[in-house]
Amino acid sequence: MQVNLNQINNMIYIIRGQKVMLDSDLAKLYGVETKYLNKQVKRNSSRFPEDFMFQLKAEEYKALRFQFGTSKDGKGGRRYQPIVFTELGVAMLSSVLRSECATQVNISIMRTFVKLRSYYAFEERIVKKVDGLEQNVTHVFKVVFERLDKVESLPDSMSEDRTKIGLKDKK
Repeated sequence: MQVNLNQINNMIYIIRGQKVMLDSDLAKLYGVETKYLNKQVKRNSSRFPEDFMFQLKAEEYKALRFQFGTSKDGKGGRRYQPIVFTELGVAMLSSVLRSECATQVNISIMRTFVKLRSYYAFEERIVKKVDGLEQNVTHVFKVVFERLDKVESLPDSMSEDRTKIGLKDKK
């Protein structure tokens, strides 16, 4: 099964400063029910420490729901806060969900995480270069304005009988 990388990219959120994916999104990609995915994770809980996955707090889930626009709380839907998986947790899922589909989906997800990492590294380099350019430009303007201030503060040394440039001699 080939998964669209843009589709995966849209399923990656930043929560608690980490790039994560929701259990329900992963279940959809793997072609299983969310409860089945979570059951497999619970059966293999020793493989999923806190830096691999964690359960969202109510406020985090509420903020996330506003981000992707789901309906209000009511009958049906989730009974528990979602579990989110970091890149390491997603990689570990392939050892828990042992199907060909899970393997192919995991490969696509890992490629997406790698692309995101390189994008963020590139963006960080650009930000550093722009900051450096801003500092250089600020320094140059400071020097120019200091010199202009010095020129303005010099006494007027031009005498009245001196001819201005471009005018013919008075003689």
